[in-house]
Amino acid sequence: MKTALLVIDMQAYFSEMTHDCLPNILKLNTHFKNNSMPRIFTQHGHTKEELTPPFKNQLVKKWGRSGSIAKDSPDWQLMSPVAKAAEGCPIIHKNTYDAFINTNLSHVLKEQNIGRVLVCGVMTDCCCDTTARAAFNRGFETWLLSDACGTASKKQHEAGLRGFGYAFDRTVARLKSRK
Repeated sequence: MKTALLVIDMQAYFSEMTHDCLPNILKLNTHFKNNSMPRIFTQHGHTKEELTPPFKNQLVKKWGRSGSIAKDSPDWQLMSPVAKAAEGCPIIHKNTYDAFINTNLSHVLKEQNIGRVLVCGVMTDCCCDTTARAAFNRGFETWLLSDACGTASKKQHEAGLRGFGYAFDRTVARLKSRK
């Protein structure tokens, strides 16, 4: 089965959440690149219009303007090592937790005959989990990579993994052992 690595939102805004997962994401990226396997990255952000009241985007309503990432801002940029890793790869721009909504991600995966997606990045319990569930619901075998995801706390990280592992597909650490 053809497998793609889906790297979610490894942006400057989330850098404090990536200390443990970033080295694993870079190792995975190198493995996929060296084996000519597809790699897809996402980048979360909001347009000036979305950040102007009255807010129509649900995430901007929830987090407010100051808790949202402005597209093209320094916080919106991919972290330097991730930007380098993403060179030549599709980058899906999104404005909600689910990387399939209002994007061409499904088309990109189907165009490459992908049957399995390995999801990593940030935040485990928000964008990674939501995108992984959406991939599963669209018929892709979906693995949420526990040691290649990060979030605001260990408690949130573990809760996201538990919920996904129970109701959807696999949570995997280091691609060799399954939980």
